[in-house]
Amino acid sequence: MAKTRNIFISHQGKDDDHVQGLKKRLTDKGNNIRNSSVDSTKHTNKRPSDSTIRKTLKDGISWAGTFVCLIGEKTHESKWVNYEIEQAHLQGKTIVGVYLHGCKDDVKLPENLVNYGGPVLGWNSLDKLEDAMDGKPIPSEKPDGTQRPPIKIVERVKCNKAA
Repeated sequence: MAKTRNIFISHQGKDDDHVQGLKKRLTDKGNNIRNSSVDSTKHTNKRPSDSTIRKTLKDGISWAGTFVCLIGEKTHESKWVNYEIEQAHLQGKTIVGVYLHGCKDDVKLPENLVNYGGPVLGWNSLDKLEDAMDGKPIPSEKPDGTQRPPIKIVERVKCNKAA
């Protein structure tokens, strides 16, 4: 029986083919992937307002168990990707970066992925991505899949609200 995984796949619009490819590869490995991000399967002809986009993204991230950020050459330039990463951080989501297939060189990471993100994996590290979705600790990788030191150590603490 396939394991259902609710994820949000953050990406730059032009990288939508990679979103579909990642979902297919995870499905082929026996996962039932439910993606709450806005991809080509959910586009409308009319562009909504920025406030509507922010609410849609925030709600999609809230619903997901894991936040996956696809990283290509220009992903770091996307204001929406950085917004999505910040929202995932504020909501306490597991954040995992995945380099797009074909990234040969170390591409620049989105600013908020550096500030808030967890491990970054190579495209072919599906087992490690599944481990991250299961809450297991995993090491960061370079685009070629070799291990790299942590990008930034982020310590998370829970605060008690005053009565």
